[in-house]
Amino acid sequence: MRPITATYRLQLRGDVFTLDDARRLADYLDRLGVSHLYLSPILTAMPGSTHGYDVTDPTSVSAELGGRPALVALSAELSERDMGLIVDLVPNHLGIGRPERNRWWWDVLTNGHRSPFARFFDIDWRDDNGSDGRIALPVLADERDLLGLTVDRTGGTPLLAVGDQRYPIAPGTDDGDPREIHARQAYRLVPWRQGLVGYRRFFAINDLAALRQEDPRVFDTTHHQFASWVRDDMVDGVRVDHPDGLSDPAGYLRNLRELIGPDRWLVAEKVLAAGEPLDPTLPIDGTTGYDALAEYGGVFLDPDGAAALTELAGRAGATGDRDWLDENGTELRRSVARGDLAPEVRRLTRAVLRDSPTFCSPEQLREALVEVLARMPVYRADYAPLAGVLPRLIGDIADRHPEWSTALTTLASALVDGPESRTRFHQVCGAVTAKAVEDCLFYRTPRLVSLLEVGGDPGVVGCSPAEFHLRAHERARLWPRTMTTLSTHDTKRGEDVRARIGVLTQVPELWARCVADWEMSAPSPDGVLGLMLWQNMFGVWPVDGPSPDAGDLRPRLHAYAEKAARESGVRTSWTDVDEKFEGAVHDWIDRVLDGPVGRSIGRIAQHLAPHGWSDALGQKLFQLCGPGIPDVYQGTELWEDSLVDPDNRRPVDYAVRRAIVKSMDTPGVETPPIDASGAAKLHVTRIALRLRRERPNSFVGGHYRPVFGVGPARDHLLGFARGPVGAASDVIALATRHSVLVAESGWGSSGIALPTGSWFDRLTGELYTGSVPLAKVFGRLPVALLVRLDRP
Repeated sequence: MRPITATYRLQLRGDVFTLDDARRLADYLDRLGVSHLYLSPILTAMPGSTHGYDVTDPTSVSAELGGRPALVALSAELSERDMGLIVDLVPNHLGIGRPERNRWWWDVLTNGHRSPFARFFDIDWRDDNGSDGRIALPVLADERDLLGLTVDRTGGTPLLAVGDQRYPIAPGTDDGDPREIHARQAYRLVPWRQGLVGYRRFFAINDLAALRQEDPRVFDTTHHQFASWVRDDMVDGVRVDHPDGLSDPAGYLRNLRELIGPDRWLVAEKVLAAGEPLDPTLPIDGTTGYDALAEYGGVFLDPDGAAALTELAGRAGATGDRDWLDENGTELRRSVARGDLAPEVRRLTRAVLRDSPTFCSPEQLREALVEVLARMPVYRADYAPLAGVLPRLIGDIADRHPEWSTALTTLASALVDGPESRTRFHQVCGAVTAKAVEDCLFYRTPRLVSLLEVGGDPGVVGCSPAEFHLRAHERARLWPRTMTTLSTHDTKRGEDVRARIGVLTQVPELWARCVADWEMSAPSPDGVLGLMLWQNMFGVWPVDGPSPDAGDLRPRLHAYAEKAARESGVRTSWTDVDEKFEGAVHDWIDRVLDGPVGRSIGRIAQHLAPHGWSDALGQKLFQLCGPGIPDVYQGTELWEDSLVDPDNRRPVDYAVRRAIVKSMDTPGVETPPIDASGAAKLHVTRIALRLRRERPNSFVGGHYRPVFGVGPARDHLLGFARGPVGAASDVIALATRHSVLVAESGWGSSGIALPTGSWFDRLTGELYTGSVPLAKVFGRLPVALLVRLDRP
């Protein structure tokens, strides 16, 4: 096992970046300072997949990515450099969007119950499932599509054809007209608007069918390829995608831990609600870092700006404060439970009625269930630290709705005595929250969009230094090997975009005046969507050129606006597109880009960009030097301007990054200036990563101690010290906080008293001892990374 000090996430794509490309990048990542490459899913997925999460064959490495030989070669290359691999596993679901590409699913559709893979998927085979015990496939536009059914005999094996999709015909059932043949199959093609789905899905995505990992045979089969990587010592760790969707997340993680052994790194994509602790009984090293992301960004926000931003959002029609979020979030959860996830809620209702010794009206039970799901404060409440959450919630709803007393008693008894009810309830909880909050509410909340990330709490603007230090200390003590991150393949805005938008908390009145002027000159088609898009445009606006068309900003903004409008579901949606409204949005964006408003956005972006860069460098340094194991998302060693996927999965220009790293390795090169090139960020990233590799005991498992300044501007200094357990600190990370006011007032007489010894700033080459003025510490960069030269 190679020690993991830091990872670098790579998004692999067969058409852009394969395993061989990753191998050719190893020398650069070695020079950058990471210890491990962290790969997106590499098992066989849908042809042309740009992300790999729609796995179709978990028993093979994707041929599009280079297959197993390329993986072996990559592992060998890394091993020669004393580096290693972290892989991303997707245990919860398989891709079925093109049934013929998934041989297990195809066999189930062909043979029904008799298929050896029937037990692999969570299929509703019961006679009361709404499709007479057959698998309802929601693939038709409407019932009239059945009139167009044909039998395709061009390939030798007859297939049912609907448009360009093909479905299997069970042997001996292909006589008669197409509709008669369809009636004999184990599946039933139904309109997607009908709300019939014969299998558990990943959230509400019809193209992703859930797996039953609780079945040992399913676990062994789906992990056979991965187990060979472990056996051949090709991987040092694994990230688990969305374990909350599984029947028994804790049981699955125990099985996985047994497979990989006690020492390999294991982190899970666990979304923690505000104040929710990570279950210490889980056999994992931590989460994938959403919790840390919120803290590293939040501590640079100015909470004093919240009132003005709330007022501005209120004028648009959505204040976005705590009460507004609670009210609208609950209502959206109700809507999702009754709409997109109605098939799962109906299946859960039927399970409760079967499992409970009491009886009530199915309609009343469904309404009570919807309310419980809508008010659940966490993704799922069956983790050890959350004991009592569900009983208190049901008790509170019983007090509010005495008319549901019988229904809630029926539900409670089923959750006690019925394993199916209990399992399905917790699985649906997470799906409801994800669809209602991250996929919808977060597109209706325009107060401060930099807060709108998975696991984030947009109801609170800012994380105080006191809270920040306590949380970091807790992470160092309880979860020293958890992953921390600032950007992922799922973040709605990249780290530097969020940092620039966060500066608005320091200048809320200026921002409000700008928005008022822009709305006068180029009124947005919808106030809430407009305020959200104003912030995103400001966050990504280029500051190194006169025109946003110098790059690809225009099509990216159009794509983002369309997705944001549809995800919000207010004026248009994915299932009910309002072309007139969307046309108005696109016209508005072009008017902004091509007119005086665009030039005005460019001016304020240029004015505030240095403060965004200051915060970006601060959060980057803190993430890289803070407790846990930091991940660097591909390309983010330079400034990046990514928006939501697929924008954040664009190919990375590594030639530029290689050239900058090479120049920095030249003796005598000065600290790069903070400008639009991003070289300063790469400098900070490279120095911090190399220091982690040089002194691993000071970071992974090391202690954490807050550092404070003195003088009138002391609150603008944020810092901490790291060092081996039981030893003196030998690393200090410092950053400037709320730089707008610092730029106006300066550091004055404020300073910092360093611990005994000589301290060398690895970022600037300055040497310090004793008490040092902050104006000197931050004279060249808004951050400092001090290393004790004379180790005690």
